[in-house]
Amino acid sequence: MVQKYQSPVRVYKHPFELVMAAYERRFPTCHLIPMFVASDVVDEETSEDGSTQRVERRCALDVDAPRLLKRIAGVDYVYFIQKNTLNRKERTLHIESHNETFSNRVIIHETCCYSVHPENEDWTCFEQTASLDIKSFFGFESTVEKIAMKQYASSIKKGKEIIEFYLKELEDEGMTHVPRWTPSSLPLPLPRPTSLSTSPPLVPKLTVTPAVSIPLATDANDSTSQDTKQDSSALQADSLTEILAGTPEDKLDADYIKRYLGDLTPLQESCLIRLRKWLQETHKGKIPKDEHILRFLRARDFNMDKAREILCQSLTWRKQHQVDYLLETWSSPQVLQDYYTGGWHHHDRDGRPLYILRLGQMDTKGLVRALGEESLLRHVLSINEEGLRRCEENTKVFGRPISCWTCLVDLEGLNMRHLWRPGVKALLRIIEVVEANYPETLGRLLILRAPRVFPVLWTLVSPFIDENTRKKFLIYAGNDYQGPGGLVDYIDKEIIPDFLGGECMCEVPEGGLVPKSMYRTAEELENEDVRLWTETIYQSASVFKGAPHEVLIEIIDASSVITWDFDMCKGDVVFNIYHSKRAPQPPRKDAMGAHGITSPGGNNVQLIDKSWTLGQDYSMVESPLTCKEGESVQGSHITRWPGFYILQWKFHNMPACSATNLPRVDDVLATLQVSSHKCKVMYYTEVLGSEDFRTACCDVQSLGSMTSLESSHSGFSQLSAATTSSSQSQSSSMISR
Repeated sequence: MVQKYQSPVRVYKHPFELVMAAYERRFPTCHLIPMFVASDVVDEETSEDGSTQRVERRCALDVDAPRLLKRIAGVDYVYFIQKNTLNRKERTLHIESHNETFSNRVIIHETCCYSVHPENEDWTCFEQTASLDIKSFFGFESTVEKIAMKQYASSIKKGKEIIEFYLKELEDEGMTHVPRWTPSSLPLPLPRPTSLSTSPPLVPKLTVTPAVSIPLATDANDSTSQDTKQDSSALQADSLTEILAGTPEDKLDADYIKRYLGDLTPLQESCLIRLRKWLQETHKGKIPKDEHILRFLRARDFNMDKAREILCQSLTWRKQHQVDYLLETWSSPQVLQDYYTGGWHHHDRDGRPLYILRLGQMDTKGLVRALGEESLLRHVLSINEEGLRRCEENTKVFGRPISCWTCLVDLEGLNMRHLWRPGVKALLRIIEVVEANYPETLGRLLILRAPRVFPVLWTLVSPFIDENTRKKFLIYAGNDYQGPGGLVDYIDKEIIPDFLGGECMCEVPEGGLVPKSMYRTAEELENEDVRLWTETIYQSASVFKGAPHEVLIEIIDASSVITWDFDMCKGDVVFNIYHSKRAPQPPRKDAMGAHGITSPGGNNVQLIDKSWTLGQDYSMVESPLTCKEGESVQGSHITRWPGFYILQWKFHNMPACSATNLPRVDDVLATLQVSSHKCKVMYYTEVLGSEDFRTACCDVQSLGSMTSLESSHSGFSQLSAATTSSSQSQSSSMISR
């Protein structure tokens, strides 16, 4: 498997020419890099005007590998070829390195670039990418890969420190300025490297291209104190955040990472940057914030494939239920405001937002009977969305990264009433949804005054809680929380709530029993639940092998426009559009029993009768479109004839994906395919009348560009501003992978 590394942008707050003078001091050897034994210049070339200089070096590394491995490989040193191209006119240095030793077994390739900061010509930027591909190594492939990655990460961390060391050395020698190149300038002499002593050829291990010790950590703003300094750094980072939220060409700055995301290892930074870049290239619409992406990576121990899978599923879920707009659109019913015993309360000692839940005082049965499971779930989601917002605010206020919150749960009053089965079922559902879509948001859970019945509840819910999350639980029985190692270790004494013996008034409702007059029938709750989660205008459907899902659209006026917007949540399908003059028989819903799957009725509808013949009873009006898992598809079709149009999603067999390195999206999503013959699609369709379409065309022509059809009668155009259409063709679809 190919291992890849992508660095963030490292910034040296020194001019390019001075950084280059420091860089050259690393050759022919560098005492700060013990493994870098020596280097020879094997080729050197300078342009006539002295603006461009090319230097090729052969570098020797003494890799820190087990002696047995070196003996098996038969080498003491690993040799690398490094080619540097310095352009003094453009103020850039491009470095390309590859291994010479074992090049038929191991392929290491690295590129680095020093360039002028785009917003400050007196600063220098550094970027680096690298790849490692171990094809074979005497049966020690896994060991070699681990050694290589470990030493490479170590070398990266030292890179920035080394450049800073030589910059300081130059300053101590009185050199604080190096003039820029001008056409009349003479090329600066390079220090001549010493010759390599005769050394055995080649080493068993690869690591960082030594000659290019890679700069890494930059001077991040101090994240600990001094309000004035923090405020100014927060303002700078705010503006930087706005910049980073923009176009796909953006690159993460190392200072920004340290200030807003925390201390990450070089490989963790690389995972974040690569996943972020993948989303920019493949995800349609709003890119998740860097903090959000990082949470999913942490939840899967920075396993790129696993993090990408759960993040894609969560983004689809957020889109389907319009979770991004929840805080603006959701208003808690009065019964929740009166009887839901939870609320935000200041912050803990680490600056994390503090949420207090008096679960023992909550009438869970009454709330479920009065509101239903879905209303409670939506309320909890709004709490999580508010928590994300508060984390961002506290990051600015405290001048350090805060990505999670603390939850204090008071269990005084917990009894068997809280173990009412529908209530526990609702709790498990909420835990499941939150675990899947808000990973790594709980920093600490303080459970106070746990009664004897608590172990029963814990036994029921703990299997549904991620192991990493369970490690954050601290449980106190009785009044143990008041002693050493208790509440005051995590929360300032001044903000401990009054009901826990503190002096701070807490505005969390005291709860109580929900009046039975507010209870609703199961039928009412079911209808309300359906209404809540179908406020989205999308519909979900399942597609099986041999059982496509079909949607019927009747067209009265020719030249109407059928529009669609759908996401492939699972599996691959072929999307078709058919026309028939005759109406299909009443919809046939697949029983799904044949597939061994229980699913809500109506999510798989088949309209085309098996006795119909293509070309006689119905015709295909567009070429089939293959849509892969994870894609978003928007499009439109201008109808030529009245009659019945059928949109069809049909199961598509996808060949196994052999690619395992960083994705093209179709390769990546193919690896996420499940073995069962089931696909899931979330779709929305709308028909624009011919008059609306003509009006829209006139509007488009007056704008001088072909954009999405916008009609005052069209909710679709508001939903998907990216819909592509064309008055010159019958259909157009846009796929966003």
